[in-house]
Amino acid sequence: MEKKNIDWENLGFGYIQTDKRYVSNFKDGKWDDGALIDDANITMNECAGVLQYAQTVFEGMKAYTTEDGRIVTFRPDLNAARMVDSAKRLEMPVFPEDRFVDAVVQTVKANAAYVPPYGSGATLYIRPYMFGINPVIGVKPADEYQFRVFTTPVGPYFKGGAKPITICVSDFDRAAPHGTGHIKAGLNYAMSLHAIVTAHANGFDENMYLDSATRTKVEETGGANFIFITKDNKVVTPHSNTILPSITRRSIMYVAEHYLGLEVEERDVYFDEVKDFAECGLCGTAAVISPVGKVVDHGKEICFPSGMEKMGPITQKLYDTLTGIQMGHIEAPEGWLKVIE
Repeated sequence: MEKKNIDWENLGFGYIQTDKRYVSNFKDGKWDDGALIDDANITMNECAGVLQYAQTVFEGMKAYTTEDGRIVTFRPDLNAARMVDSAKRLEMPVFPEDRFVDAVVQTVKANAAYVPPYGSGATLYIRPYMFGINPVIGVKPADEYQFRVFTTPVGPYFKGGAKPITICVSDFDRAAPHGTGHIKAGLNYAMSLHAIVTAHANGFDENMYLDSATRTKVEETGGANFIFITKDNKVVTPHSNTILPSITRRSIMYVAEHYLGLEVEERDVYFDEVKDFAECGLCGTAAVISPVGKVVDHGKEICFPSGMEKMGPITQKLYDTLTGIQMGHIEAPEGWLKVIE
């Protein structure tokens, strides 16, 4: 497979249209067979459910070229299962998990020329999503839906290495108790836009959201989960029913325990104890782990011992091990890598 003529090493994290995308339509109570198409544009009625009432869910994942030249995706079955949960919460029809994985495979295979070569630092980002497409004017679920998958090559999230970031404690709430914080719905991300723009305007890289009920416990940022490292090298991550169940976080916790022999714990993390941790990071698909050097709470600074120059030692080991698994340097647990034949 001849690769596209792209400056892989200087790609940004943005959208580049690729050749094919997968589309399946839900109508009259069932999904059609689905197909790969050329047209990147979507035509819908002005009253489509997604435009009126934000009835849309999505996933984010990547395809990589491994050291031995294979194209693989990372744990797509978990993305498929998470989209099922998201769809159910927004009263959308479930797209079958096996078909989800097959659609991802088909789309990546059709765009194999856009999968960046090994060693470039770039990857192929994969975006499966679903939305209500028929006209809906009363407040109710749509009757017809479209499931799609597109891909776009992206550069590394951090140019020149992962430098620790500075985050602020947000005055805004990310999600309400018994709300939709635990699913990957577009509406959750729309809610976070004002908060992140405000944080950037004030000189911060991200927000730390506290629980909206008591504002005493750490939850997550607008698009990533937290991990903390204690001074005795225990890996701790917050537990909450309003946190998105991150596949990257789940994988990091497994790697910490089973590859690095570290103690792991998912529990309530109170903001008062953040100052006592040795390291902090944000984990997600885009960057794997973003190290946090400093948290600012309305002018009061909490500086982690790992500093502002580089990842802390345990965070670095977690990052190196997980990316090593993804890139084929390190043997993966069974089922973690889906090879695109």
